[in-house]
Amino acid sequence: MSDCIEIRWHGRGGQGAVTASELLAETALEEDKHFQAFPEYGPERMGAPVRAYTRISTGPIRQHCPITDPDVVVVLDPTLIGVVDVTDGLKEHGILVVNTHLSPADMRERLHMDGRRVFTVDASRIARDTIGRNTPNTAILGALLKATEVVNRDDVITGIRNRLGPRVGAKTAEANVDALNQAYQEAKEG
Repeated sequence: MSDCIEIRWHGRGGQGAVTASELLAETALEEDKHFQAFPEYGPERMGAPVRAYTRISTGPIRQHCPITDPDVVVVLDPTLIGVVDVTDGLKEHGILVVNTHLSPADMRERLHMDGRRVFTVDASRIARDTIGRNTPNTAILGALLKATEVVNRDDVITGIRNRLGPRVGAKTAEANVDALNQAYQEAKEG
């Protein structure tokens, strides 16, 4: 496999983890990269734990299985921490991105993280402020882009406008762009 980054997303039904994973993958396609994006559901209902997976590579991807040793873990719902082992398999020099009001140092201490980069951002607050509801997916995507630069932020913004605009309207799509940009600015590493 060529240069590949594997991302595992943890959220709850209705928070947009699957949509964020797909937006990231669609952006990779626009950048002539290879990608996979797929969800893993438990009971399919609002609020149930959800996992989604994204692989982005400069070459063909031959694996077709869930990601067990991710380069990056993204947590959309901090209440999953302690319920689900969100850091399970995270590579030694991996990256953790968490939607929380806590500082990266607090999160690092809480999860006993050594040697890994930790980014935090209050994506829920940003989503409520910009979109008007607690759907933190585009905000946490902004923090992920700050942490990894796996794809170009401007390309993700174009993807949000193209994908979400027809479904939710241009005004709501722009609110999601605002959420992404604000989280990109506010995400902290520690």
